[in-house]
Formats: sequence, structure tokens, C-alpha cells
Amino acid sequence: MSDRNNGYGLDGAGLGSAVPRLPELDPPFDIIEPEVEACPVVFSSPHSGSIYPSAFLKTARLDPLTLRRSEDAFVDELFIPALSIGAPMLRARFPRAYLDVNREPFELDPRMFDGRLPSHANTRSIRVAGGLGTIARIVGEAQEIYWGRLPVAEAMLRIEALHRPYHAALKTLVERTRKRFGMAVLVDCHSMPSTNLPTENGGKADVVLGDRYGTSCDPGFVDCIDYELRLLGYRVLRNKPYAGGYITEYYGEPSMARHALQIEFNRGLYMDEARLARSDNFDALSRDIAKVMERFAAFLAAGSSGAAAAE
Repeated sequence: MSDRNNGYGLDGAGLGSAVPRLPELDPPFDIIEPEVEACPVVFSSPHSGSIYPSAFLKTARLDPLTLRRSEDAFVDELFIPALSIGAPMLRARFPRAYLDVNREPFELDPRMFDGRLPSHANTRSIRVAGGLGTIARIVGEAQEIYWGRLPVAEAMLRIEALHRPYHAALKTLVERTRKRFGMAVLVDCHSMPSTNLPTENGGKADVVLGDRYGTSCDPGFVDCIDYELRLLGYRVLRNKPYAGGYITEYYGEPSMARHALQIEFNRGLYMDEARLARSDNFDALSRDIAKVMERFAAFLAAGSSGAAAAE
């Protein structure tokens, strides 16, 4: 595999020097390419970034470890062996607490900012009300991130430097894959805290598959991954409590041969959540993920879905 680090999508994705850059986050993400793209799968890891800009840390009232509670720590590494199926991965280098690309570009809380937000900002979403907009207000157990308000210009800088390029690159990968294979299946990779998870068969859920209640992905694709995970002994739930965020909703359009599925793994399966450190089971889970994706790729190759190829 090759690791393309230009940070602005394949061939610049038409962005070039017009995009502002943040020195500590240049590039803002990595694209890991297979030697040969062999299947219609694209992986995205939007919340595994762990580079915290120094200016951000100065404005935060929380210590770095507390800020990291919102990370999907190590999720990109969990999925890297699965890229052997011949699929690319886009992974953020910036943290979710700094900017969340799994939100609309302007899902902003006006109470957080000094100055007037753009008229097109979505200030009334449920996620904004909960403190988890594009620029988050809280992490963890409703812990406030900032000492005070931020300039509106700071929010616009983060959106232009991080959100817009990330999605330009993701759109490029998804569309390239769709054109090459007649469809694209975006697998959005996440993790979930082990506390307060719903139970299945007497234990906490190991995995939650989110397909926006059947609207973002061919049901046969979800059934396949569900089956393969259960075959390996994992407890799997669908859509509750995580049905998929902006990425799943925006990119999932089965009628256009674009499918999107969010996968959430219980952090207790692979890490010490208190110390944010990999556990002894990390490698075993990573191997199981690779097995599931190998079987899923074989399922897709066999044409076992009713999904129509794009015109």
C-alpha cells in the first residue's frame, strides 16, 4: 500500500492553494491507497485523529487526556489490515474535539462565538443543542471545552482548512470507486464507549451497524456484515443508539449506487478506556475485522446484491 499525504484529495481535488492551511495539521488527513484497487469499498476514519494544535490547547479548559475522550482512538489502525482487500482509506489527523467532519459543514452553536455566523449556518440541529456540532462545545460527560467564546473567523478557518478538503477527498474516492466498479460502498469506521451501551443476548453490544434505518445502504450488504460478525461471536445491533451521522446520510444514496454504512466497535473490546491505551485483544479484533471485510469483498464480487450499477 502507498500512503498519499498531499491532504487535499487525489490530484488536489480542485482545491489547490485556495484552501487555507494550518501548519500543525498540514496535511490534515492521510489517504492510504492499495497497490491495486480490487473492490468497491472505501474506508473512512473521521474521528481517529490525535494531533491537537497548540493554540487550541491554550483555549481549552480541559487537560489533553480529557479532550481525547471524544476520539475514536486507534480505529484507523484497527482497520488497516482490512485494506488488504484492495480498498483505500481516508483518515483524519485532526481530532474530533477540534473539528468534526461527521457533521454538516456549518452546524454551529451561536452561543460559542463572538460575531455573526453565516446565514446558512444550521444553528438548531439536535447535535448543536447537545453541544456536538461541527465545532464541539463539550466532550465526554458534558464537559465544556473552552474558557470562553471563539471568534467566528476561527470557526470559518477550521471549516475551510479541514472540513471542506476532507469531504472533497472523500467524494473523489467514492466517485472514483463508483465509476470503476459500478458502485461504491463507504464503510465509516468508529468506536463507542463501553458505558451505557444497549445489551444483546445478556451482554453489551460489541458492534452497532448504522444504515440510517435502511436508507443509506443496500440491506443485503448490511446483512452480510452482520452475519459475518455474529459468526465470529460478536453481539451486533443495528441503528440503536448509532444510526449514522452526516457522512452516512450524505454519501449513502443506494439508488445512485453509492452505499454508506457506519460501524461502531465497543472500545472495551480493544483498549483500556481509562488510559486510552491498546489492550491485549487489539490484534485479535483487528484480524477479525479483516476477516469480515474479506468475506464482504467476496460477497460483493459474487454479485450477491440487488444493487443496480450506476448508469
